[in-house]
Amino acid sequence: MADNQITAITELDRSHYKTKVYAGGHFIYSDEPESIGGTDEGMTPGALLLASLGSCTAITVRMYADRKQYNLDSIKVELAICQEKEMNKETTITRKIKLIGALTDEERARLMQIADKCPIHKILTNPIKIETS
Repeated sequence: MADNQITAITELDRSHYKTKVYAGGHFIYSDEPESIGGTDEGMTPGALLLASLGSCTAITVRMYADRKQYNLDSIKVELAICQEKEMNKETTITRKIKLIGALTDEERARLMQIADKCPIHKILTNPIKIETS
């Protein structure tokens, strides 16, 4: 694998459904709510997907704002994904970005454009092929 390739390993034993997730020397749990048999000791896989998009969006906007020396104090990204039963032909993710700071209208507009350039946004909006072996 290439040095810059993103990789992750997940492990799940007989415990329902607490999954160990390893990536880049870090470790977290993913889980399901108690209502469907999980232990609710970690984010659901869907929440992890939204967290990836939200954190990537915020980081990308922050990097650009810092490079351009914009007066951006903080970024808040709120995300939601449609219900699984609504995912027949299209999955809808809503993303609300709040930019806090003394920004001009032009700076705000540019940062909103930059948000769509985050790598996770690009992954999720392009065709995805998953090869399983």
